Amino acid sequence: MDGQARVPSRAPGLTLPRFHERRYLRSLFSYLENVGDSDGPRRRGRCGGPGRALGEQEGGGRASGRSSGCRSSRGWTLARSGWTGLWLRCLATGRTPAGPGRAPPQRPSPTMGQPRRRAREAAEYYRELGVPRGLEEMLNATFHLQPADVYGHLANCLSKLAKPPTICRVVGKKVLDGLGLPTLQVEIFCTVQNFPKNICSVVIATHFEVHENPYPELAEAEEVGRSDAVSTAVQWVNETITQELQGIAPSNQAHVDQVLRTFFENKVQEDKERKELEKSLEESTVPVPLPLIPPPPPPPPAKKKGQKQGLQESFVNIFPPGSLTEKPIIPPESVEPVLSGSMAIGAVSLAVAKTSAVLGSNPLYINIALLKHPQEQPTKLTIPSLMVSLVSCGKSSPGKLNLMKEVICVPHPGLTVKQGVEMLMEIQKQIKKIIEMPPPPKTEPKKGHNGGKRGQQLITGKMSHLGCLTITYDTIEQPLLLIQGICENLGLELGTDLHLAINCAAHELMDYSKGEYEVMTGTHKTAAEMVDLYVDLIGKFPSIIAIIDPFRKEDAEQWDSIYNALGSRCYIIAGSASKSISKLLEDGNISIPKSSGLIIKHTNQTTMSDLVEITNLIDSKKHIAIFGSAEGESSDSSLADLAVGLGVRFIKLGGLSRGERVTKYNRLFTIEEELVQNGTLGMCAFLLCFHLAMNKRTKIGRRGIEIPRQEGKGIQRLQISADKTRMALATMYIVFLMDYLFT
Repeated sequence: MDGQARVPSRAPGLTLPRFHERRYLRSLFSYLENVGDSDGPRRRGRCGGPGRALGEQEGGGRASGRSSGCRSSRGWTLARSGWTGLWLRCLATGRTPAGPGRAPPQRPSPTMGQPRRRAREAAEYYRELGVPRGLEEMLNATFHLQPADVYGHLANCLSKLAKPPTICRVVGKKVLDGLGLPTLQVEIFCTVQNFPKNICSVVIATHFEVHENPYPELAEAEEVGRSDAVSTAVQWVNETITQELQGIAPSNQAHVDQVLRTFFENKVQEDKERKELEKSLEESTVPVPLPLIPPPPPPPPAKKKGQKQGLQESFVNIFPPGSLTEKPIIPPESVEPVLSGSMAIGAVSLAVAKTSAVLGSNPLYINIALLKHPQEQPTKLTIPSLMVSLVSCGKSSPGKLNLMKEVICVPHPGLTVKQGVEMLMEIQKQIKKIIEMPPPPKTEPKKGHNGGKRGQQLITGKMSHLGCLTITYDTIEQPLLLIQGICENLGLELGTDLHLAINCAAHELMDYSKGEYEVMTGTHKTAAEMVDLYVDLIGKFPSIIAIIDPFRKEDAEQWDSIYNALGSRCYIIAGSASKSISKLLEDGNISIPKSSGLIIKHTNQTTMSDLVEITNLIDSKKHIAIFGSAEGESSDSSLADLAVGLGVRFIKLGGLSRGERVTKYNRLFTIEEELVQNGTLGMCAFLLCFHLAMNKRTKIGRRGIEIPRQEGKGIQRLQISADKTRMALATMYIVFLMDYLFT
């Protein structure tokens, strides 16, 4: 041997740890020094073995007495203990085992080098991700808290450190709604902690109307259209949308809606190009038969011999633009086209919003409120006032009355949702008792022309698809008098404890052969006469606070007339007369027809961002927003969360029957209880001011506004501070005064 120090052949390339890890290694080194004499198997070494190399110093031949020379088998043990100590000392001090100018030999052992290399790679991998520091902080916090379930606490801490979930798959299915008709269900799967999980599912209602007694041809056509729409939506979701949304976080609702909107625009463009191609092919395939069948010449213009004769001809010839009439009825506008499969857009957007709420352990209405108020979370949320349908006397009812498709009750805004529903349930029970009561005996047979009317006996064929009773009446006042009498028997007062609203559905009443509205069987009214009818009705029943769809959307002049006549006394609401949400947002105009508010519905391609945008537009125009349900509803209760989160004034869910509608009322109960427990339940000042203006029993005292309670029934005493009283009344007076002056 040359007497120079040699680096051991198994010396690894070491990665130096941090200071606190070195301190730990020093303690470990001291421990191993104490137990080194009995470490490992005893083998006989030879001169110049590892023990000598470890004991030699750089530049000299002096070796330590512990590892110099050829000694007994104990020398190998000490030599190995010395190598272990040298390795730990290097880790503890941050130095390398080789001296100056000395490099480790390039002879790595294939069996020993691979585990060490993997260990170094693992250390670097975890250090880059900050795992040691994160585990240290987590363990320190756990030791400080000392929870009963240590591993459960650690699991919760680790879940917070995990990556946020992302969408991995979207599944569309064809299911049945509350009426047994096909509709769309969407399920969202997310990658949560490296595993796909089914987070939630939603069911969206279709836009198709439900007819009680449709013609066979119409029913068959709607059945085919509904089935095609649902099948196309399922195909969109399972093929393209699931690929477009992969890897997107559900919390990024704006990004998701933008992706869906772009996808829908592409589909609209494809459909347009397809129709143009089909039209060009049809024109190219039939060029010869066109001149063989010339169109009939237009009829000559009719000469006016009198006003009556001219009006009759105008009613017959509605569509020819050249007919000479004084005021021809405006033909119905073409139905706004709905792209087949568009319901996939609205369903997926709602499903993603619900997924984000579930993953964040928040209710859906909180997430919707944050979408509408992105700057700060609202401290108070209000429950919309209920619009509950009690009876139906529309065109599909067996009686003569056609005008009232829905007679709606609006409970007092000071009542909770549960109290209002219980009050209306009692009214509905009384209506059923009156219907089931046998008719009185006929004592005056001489008035047989009246005794033969079906309106003498209340008849209910079945529960309407709207969840309310379908009854038989012949005059406009009868259903209103029925509810008024029941309220008197229960100790309630219309206009105080509850108000009324009427859904006229005037677009279903127009008789285009006569150009008039058929309000009752055999009784027709012109558009001008309809305005007088509504004014007289509000005069007789001032408890009516809203009229929905009093005219067709084409009768813009009559909308202006009724708004000017009744706009300060009740709400004039556009439901079916309004355009779709996408069209309203595109035009940016919600004032046609002229109304006090709109009914908005979540159908077709309406996304969560669209709902937020349309409600902001309605609020900016000082209109009221009513969130309504579709005619064919499902058991999904998300509509209640949307109404609360968007902060609409009213919610119209239909009647208190049928499971798909009662589910939404139950959801409102739960939301109200949660807001009360959290102390975030607010009260809509606008509704309160309107109620106080309509309430005849309201008294203003020194302590504020007081509404006395009837004996045993009615509402609780409502007290508001004097300052808030004056401010509310002043605001209400200014609003009504400006509305009166400008209209």
